[in-house]
Amino acid sequence: MKKVIIIGGGLGGLSCAISLAANGYQVTIVEKEATLGGKLKRIEEDGYTFDLGPSTITMLSAFEEVFQQAGRKIDDYLHFYRINNMTRHFFSDGHLLDLTDKTEEMEQQISEYSISDAKQYRAFLEHSQKLYRISEKRFLNTLLLRWQDRINLHLLKSFVQIKPFTSMTQSLSSFFSHGNSQALFGRYATYVGSAPNQAPQIFTMMAFLEGKLGIFGVTGGTYSIVSAFEKLAVELGVTIKKSCEVHKIHVESATVKGVETEEGLFETDLVVANGDALTIYQQLIDEAHRPSMTNRKLASYEPSLSGFVLLLGVSKQYPQLEHHNVFFPENYQEEFKDIFTKKQLPDNPAIYICYSGKSEESLAPTGHSNLFILINAPYLTEQYAFDQVKNDYADKIIQTLEKKGLSNLRQNIMYQKIITPGDLAAYSGAHRGAIYGMSSNTFTQAFSKIRNKSRDIKNLWFVGGSTHPGGGTPIVTKSGQLVAKEIMRE
Repeated sequence: MKKVIIIGGGLGGLSCAISLAANGYQVTIVEKEATLGGKLKRIEEDGYTFDLGPSTITMLSAFEEVFQQAGRKIDDYLHFYRINNMTRHFFSDGHLLDLTDKTEEMEQQISEYSISDAKQYRAFLEHSQKLYRISEKRFLNTLLLRWQDRINLHLLKSFVQIKPFTSMTQSLSSFFSHGNSQALFGRYATYVGSAPNQAPQIFTMMAFLEGKLGIFGVTGGTYSIVSAFEKLAVELGVTIKKSCEVHKIHVESATVKGVETEEGLFETDLVVANGDALTIYQQLIDEAHRPSMTNRKLASYEPSLSGFVLLLGVSKQYPQLEHHNVFFPENYQEEFKDIFTKKQLPDNPAIYICYSGKSEESLAPTGHSNLFILINAPYLTEQYAFDQVKNDYADKIIQTLEKKGLSNLRQNIMYQKIITPGDLAAYSGAHRGAIYGMSSNTFTQAFSKIRNKSRDIKNLWFVGGSTHPGGGTPIVTKSGQLVAKEIMRE
């Protein structure tokens, strides 16, 4: 029975642990925090329940596979429900648009601000579906570890089809002329921590993934996925050590031998690192052991954007809010100049609100609202001090929301908490507080993530959003499955 230590209990690590344990491996998860979940955490205060981290759930098959390959039924652990008005978009010109899988309704809503854009929606959706199908077939379900995987006619043909040097903004401009449409679909670049004018058009596939395949909620909140994975892992014999931080990956003769923790050295045959790969390489592995991943090379990667989070428990309900909401500024592109060029919080940002209490009243006291508010933010730099500006910035966001229709918001706040990129880095190990590891603002970073298998160190593997196939709740779950299968294949 081979021993495997998984560093970090995020969804990727849990998914990998479940698959390996179900196939006879002796698995131990070592987690530095008191709870599992990585970036996905839960806060319960004064009757309000908030889920930190990802809140938009898609691709249910990725979660179902975890339970199926362990011989279990997902319905015995988790309950998903479809969100009909998937995301409500508030545009600066006063128009509203509710994302729906009904094409005719989308066309009607778009036509209210642009008839020409409405006529292009079906063609755009077909284009988005094509990109998704290519991605699903060629990128999302394989690790691309061997040269045969990377250099083959099918993959090369796929690259030609997706036009990797065409940006999302360029692609969207070929379909839509109105700023509302470009903001609506350009926002998908932020799902991979990037800017729409720099990210490749492949990520417009999210329009089909969400708009036609659907967005789902989870009974009890998104953290219920972590709880279900943890329950299954324990049932399969996985040992979970919480509040136990790994200080070093022990390497001898270019081979993993164990991990060093405050509880001592844990010997193992394999290590799967479920954390930001940039952080793992820099903080847990001596540079001498990783010649292909030197500190200089690691510093050359551009981190993804981060997030400024405001949790509000409010003694009032706002009927205009849906489960997912986005308030767009007048000029959406300026946000990305602030983030990636000026490295500062955007002056006039898009504001995302997850109001899960809309779907489940039990997540907030009767008549109250639990508002998870997210603003895209720059990664950590020495030139910008979030702690010095966070309170003023939070006040600014609250004032902006009041102007956009959330009346008397400030005077009804019963609970408030601010979470900055520095906080995210502290509890999740995110490199420079970046949510997705490195950005997808260039061809190389978009299509050549950090490898799931170390080139330099035998039996060292990586899962999670900073490695292939990328970020997002279902995708990191899938990465755990892919790595587990590859470990067993070898």
